[in-house]
Amino acid sequence: MTTIPLAAPSPAIPAHDDDVFAADTDSALRDIERRVLWLATSIVHHANRVRPNVSGMKVGGHQASSASLATIMTSLWFEQLTADDRVSVKPHASPVLHAINYLLGTLDENYLTTLREFGGLQSYPSRSKDPDAADYSTGSVGIGATAPIWGAIARRYTETLTGVPDRGRQYSLLGDAELDEGAIWEAVLDSSVQDLGEIVWIIDLNRQSLDRVVPNISAGKIEKLFDAAGWQVLTVRFGRLLESLMNRPGGDALRRRIVDMPNAEYQRLLRCSGAELHTRLPGAGDDAAAIAALCDGIDDHTLLAAIRNLGGHDLAALRQAYAEIDDSRPTVIIAYTIKGYGLPIEGHPQNHSSLLSIEQYDAFAEQSGERASAPWSRFGLGTDAGRLCDEAAARLVRREIPAARPPVVPTDLGRTPTGVATTQAAVGRALLDLTRAAPDAARRVVTVSPDVSSSTNLAGWINKVGVWSTEERRDWFDDDAETLMHWRQRPSGQHIELGIAEVNLVGVLGELGATWSRWGETLFPIGTIYDPFVERALEPWSFGMYAGGQSILVGTPSGVTLAPEGGAHQSITTPSIGLEQPECISYEPAFVVDVEWTLLAAMGQLGRPGGKSAYLRLSTKLVDQKLAGVPDDPAARERRRRQVVAGAYLIRGVETPRVSLVTMGAMVPETLDAAERLSVQGVATEVICVTSPGLLFEAAQARDGQGDAASWILDQVFPAERSAPMVTVLDGHPHTLAFLAGINRVPSRHLGVSRFGQAGDVDAVYSYHGIDTDSIVRAALDVTA
Repeated sequence: MTTIPLAAPSPAIPAHDDDVFAADTDSALRDIERRVLWLATSIVHHANRVRPNVSGMKVGGHQASSASLATIMTSLWFEQLTADDRVSVKPHASPVLHAINYLLGTLDENYLTTLREFGGLQSYPSRSKDPDAADYSTGSVGIGATAPIWGAIARRYTETLTGVPDRGRQYSLLGDAELDEGAIWEAVLDSSVQDLGEIVWIIDLNRQSLDRVVPNISAGKIEKLFDAAGWQVLTVRFGRLLESLMNRPGGDALRRRIVDMPNAEYQRLLRCSGAELHTRLPGAGDDAAAIAALCDGIDDHTLLAAIRNLGGHDLAALRQAYAEIDDSRPTVIIAYTIKGYGLPIEGHPQNHSSLLSIEQYDAFAEQSGERASAPWSRFGLGTDAGRLCDEAAARLVRREIPAARPPVVPTDLGRTPTGVATTQAAVGRALLDLTRAAPDAARRVVTVSPDVSSSTNLAGWINKVGVWSTEERRDWFDDDAETLMHWRQRPSGQHIELGIAEVNLVGVLGELGATWSRWGETLFPIGTIYDPFVERALEPWSFGMYAGGQSILVGTPSGVTLAPEGGAHQSITTPSIGLEQPECISYEPAFVVDVEWTLLAAMGQLGRPGGKSAYLRLSTKLVDQKLAGVPDDPAARERRRRQVVAGAYLIRGVETPRVSLVTMGAMVPETLDAAERLSVQGVATEVICVTSPGLLFEAAQARDGQGDAASWILDQVFPAERSAPMVTVLDGHPHTLAFLAGINRVPSRHLGVSRFGQAGDVDAVYSYHGIDTDSIVRAALDVTA
């Protein structure tokens, strides 16, 4: 942990007294602001300086980042927010959120000593793991900040189901360095955002990142970017004290000096004593004499207070900005702040993760009128600040969210395809069938696509249900006979189309998948994405699951089976996602009926406590559906369905196998061909079709006492009495299925894709990677030799 010593000579950092906050007359709100800063600082201090640390590992926390946002959060919670509003808090300001919740009475005092302790306050705001309310989980930079955008869309979407407007503002509090994240601008620029007037972003412009004072952060540049995207832009640059000085003779020169000053020079002024500030502030430019004359009439204490009186620390300036919000379009408030405001580490370029020393903390306690030995004080009954806290707590009480009641999802739509088809096309077909078989469940389906709807076979579904929009828009091609996919946009549409930005796709999926717990309305969100780009989307999708979102992601087309597209579009590692991703089941079905069964099973997991997300990896490879050998007998068909959903089934059986070929997805036809060739050579060969490596791995772990998953599927598909040498093969990395040989500890060979591909026809590409029929036969002969 880093401790920053006071500069020499010690800068006269002013106390939070009436001079510092002379721009605001609401003493009760000032008292609350001071207490919030004190509590937030103390939460981090206790975790690092007081609580025993047996391991010796750094605990951490962000006192400086919390301090820069304390005024803004105080003004929001205790003056502006309503019970319908939701707020995403920047990760490093989590102690401020906990301090506010404590003052509002929604967090017990016992938790204030548990920051970053197991079972205690999380490092960053967590909707699912913190003991107090956090509207959005943050911590993955750029993802938490954009979540309220997708939350606004999800909230509006649920209104189309209930018919009842239920909308508050959606705030994002983010640091200026977070604007470096591409996810920010992908969200801001998406065309679906421009009509969302409930969106309000507040940028904590403290001009510092983790390592340094950022040299070229410019509010002017940020203003232009948001303005070009159609947002209302409000800049809160100076507080009323500093503005009052700028209205004096020489004030225009002072304004130019501060506005044009390099960020690092301004930060250095914060480390100066009063005498140094009088010397440094005028500078050496043409305005130096006018500024010096102005400063000569200002005492040290007032000048020190004025240089710190930026808009993000001035309650009146913030109040004015909130009053100017235009609710017809998104708004961004750019609030100038100081990192470490009011702390001894204020403005230091390396204060991001630094901590107050015990001596500095004691001095800060005295300066704040607090007791270091008893830091967890609330306001007394009858005090103005106490009454304001009580009023805010009453105003922010939210209605109880009724438990979501997901509609019944059928397990089988009853079709048995017999022609040639692809698994990719099966999704849209299954959704259309669902509208007839289970209309209540189908009405809760919402599909999302990043400009790949037609190429992922959703055209028929979109023609049926329409495209969601905040208002009805004319389809100018509705009378064009050659237009097969109609873009009928209306608030009741069930497809959301985004631009080509995978992070946006999974962002909205996460929020659509959280409506069951946020608003008591279950949705079945299904996103389609080219499988090579699943990895780009995985981190934000994973973060959505961490925050409680439950959704289905369909990656298609996949693998080197997409042969003509070349190595750039041939996914390799995605099959193992289901093995590794918490709260997610993955499926790679081989046949249309397998897609139907796994899709319905995945939908049945959504929108409920203990539910899970799902990832379906599909293909554009044409496969003869008769190869599936779906039983005609209803009981046998149901047995097959249960096996498909549980992870695997026997597709080709023999009485006493000499070799077991275990395959998945698009590789089933080649594997069945290899089995026939081996049988001709007298090698009795069974073929097992895997649909979910992840579920099989969980079953294997449970059998060994490493989990509580059901293991019956192993007894049915991999019985010990039928064990034989094994060859696994898939269109993906071979390690995905390699663990299966360990179930019965048999000799094995593992075929798959472990290097970048290249363009070509399917046969050539399969041969190049050693997953063609010849390669499977050779591997089987080798393992049985």
